[in-house]
Amino acid sequence: MKRLHIQERVALFMAALFVTITVRAQADSSFAQRFIHSIEAEARAGYIFPTNYTLKAYAPIDHLQSYHLRYAFRFTPHTPQAQLYLNAYQGIGLAGYCINNTKQHLPDGKLLQIGSPLAVYLFQGGTLARLSSRLSLNYEWNFGVSFGWKPYDAEYNSENHLIGSKVNAYLNLGRALQYVLSKDFSLTVGVTGTHFSNGNTRYPNSGLNAVDCKVGVAYQLKSQKTPPANNVPPQWGPFRRHISYDLTLYGSVRRKAVGVVGGETAAPGTYGVMGFSLAPMYNLGHKYRVGISLDGILDRSANIWAEELPVALGESKAAYEFHQPDTRNQMALGLSVRGEFVMPYFTVGIGLGGNFLGAGELKCFYQTLALKIDLIHNSYLHIGYNLRNFHDPNYLMLGVGYRFL
Repeated sequence: MKRLHIQERVALFMAALFVTITVRAQADSSFAQRFIHSIEAEARAGYIFPTNYTLKAYAPIDHLQSYHLRYAFRFTPHTPQAQLYLNAYQGIGLAGYCINNTKQHLPDGKLLQIGSPLAVYLFQGGTLARLSSRLSLNYEWNFGVSFGWKPYDAEYNSENHLIGSKVNAYLNLGRALQYVLSKDFSLTVGVTGTHFSNGNTRYPNSGLNAVDCKVGVAYQLKSQKTPPANNVPPQWGPFRRHISYDLTLYGSVRRKAVGVVGGETAAPGTYGVMGFSLAPMYNLGHKYRVGISLDGILDRSANIWAEELPVALGESKAAYEFHQPDTRNQMALGLSVRGEFVMPYFTVGIGLGGNFLGAGELKCFYQTLALKIDLIHNSYLHIGYNLRNFHDPNYLMLGVGYRFL
């Protein structure tokens, strides 16, 4: 049986994620009556930041365009969810990206190739402020996967130090003004930030970062006569503050760059990562949780070191032998402060922490960004990313969890 590469595993995980949220929404009682459905089209154009050596040295890629087709649903205005959750909307989008100058001869005569990827993503947004009866200021995040990249290849694409894999994560966060044109149409204009990377599952992993402007038009599939949101009292009683406990188990694989004289070199193969977090969370209200998490990790790439071997006659590049420490020097335990923003179906969380048990590079500060997707009976899917010291990419966190109330 053919063994799946990590990018294919991530793609399958994301496919399951898309199916899960769709089924979860469809299972909601009175789906057709409680939600308003819409089809949206967007165009975005932006600037790529020169955050990589390739971009700084040659600057052949400086901007990108994308075109999006999206399906969204939101609660009808008379429901308490619409009033409580900032008129939240969520859905699934498909985007095609055109990265300018994807093929350009560099000064040394080589050809830089990046590709023109397609992205499939989940999105959610809501109202930050209502400026008038027709105009509102909204926020939105997108999270998904992108396909069709032309990754680094030592022989055929050696100048591409941006992208190391054919499948990459897609992240986007932005704000926009939405203007209601009629009972069926609305116009959106805004600014977003975009990030593509493979989560350190392949080397290189510099990624691509951009800021863009967007304009979009949404068509409401079925007009519904509903009372204005501000004229309907909420149907939920006062919130009772309480403590809940989130237990999350996750795992992934990663590549590792090891420091050597004169820079870094990629260690061969991939390394497994397994971890858990147990977080008592104080529920301040329907939308916010804060707490402290006990975090444990086993990172098989931690504290690997390289020993330079004698250069053989006729070879110009140095060779290295890599050494892996014992298991106890690849385990760590830490504490982190957590904050979560809770919306229908999704919870977005951040964490700042440090390991109090751990050797070498595991004795560090770490940061996490996570998305929890509600399943059933207080369980959830968990998709996260871990950084070290605010700038060093660490590893993906793909797993499941359960909330004890």
